Amino acid sequence: MLKPLLDTDVADEAPGYDEEHLLTFIRLLDASDEGADWREVSRIVLHVDSDKEPERAFTAWQTHLARAHWMTAIDIFFPVARCEARIW
Repeated sequence: MLKPLLDTDVADEAPGYDEEHLLTFIRLLDASDEGADWREVSRIVLHVDSDKEPERAFTAWQTHLARAHWMTAIDIFFPVARCEARIW
């Protein structure tokens, strides 16, 4: 079942989605920092084939990456980092 894409302008629309896909958002940010091609990131991280569905793949990559950047701007990753610090 496909889930609808998130609107990055809506801050608290789907906090459960954000928590469930935290690793996905981190992987998107890492790939962006490394300059990875959006097609490859869409295929590997988001599991959307850019050859078969180029528009959907680009939109998924673009909106999820925007949300990942938004999440870093509001320090949504901070609790995770704090938790990891306790483990180490």
